[in-house]
Amino acid sequence: MSDIQSLKSQCRKAAFAARKEAHGLGLDQEANAQLTSFLKMQEDALTIAAYMPIRTEVSPLKSMEAMARRGRNICVPVVVAAGSPLEFHRWTPDCEMVEGAFGAMIPAKVDVLLPDVVITPLAAFDMGGYRLGYGGGFYDRSFEELSEFKKVQAIGYAYSTQEVMMVPREDTDYPMDAIITERGILSF
Repeated sequence: MSDIQSLKSQCRKAAFAARKEAHGLGLDQEANAQLTSFLKMQEDALTIAAYMPIRTEVSPLKSMEAMARRGRNICVPVVVAAGSPLEFHRWTPDCEMVEGAFGAMIPAKVDVLLPDVVITPLAAFDMGGYRLGYGGGFYDRSFEELSEFKKVQAIGYAYSTQEVMMVPREDTDYPMDAIITERGILSF
């Protein structure tokens, strides 16, 4: 394991502990209020990718439902293969869901969309706009691929306690345009 991979692993461990503690405080309602407010301002963002929460991730479900009611296209990430970018499949509040990779629920029906905004979970973030993911590189590859087709807003979604001084970075780490927490919206 390289030095940077070791640093990322240590940072992830501490961040997951902070996230678990924050998750127990019931902050998702405040976080969803911030996320929904942000998404309402993104009038050109007709297709929004979010995610089905697993473990102690802050849940974007209330915001996803609110944006679907406003007529936005909502999609969720689907792992198609290790080392590949994610696909984003159309989601509606009442669509049939099945278990996908890593225990995340995904739509049973495959309808691939190209999002204008991608809301991503994370382990940690810093004030430089960088996120520490789970180590698979799925979102970094996806942002890289999507940017070949269109301008996509990369939005990290987390609890404020997941902030760290500096996320260990590599050249392949994709910077976020904003990080949204229960405390507000940080734009970069």
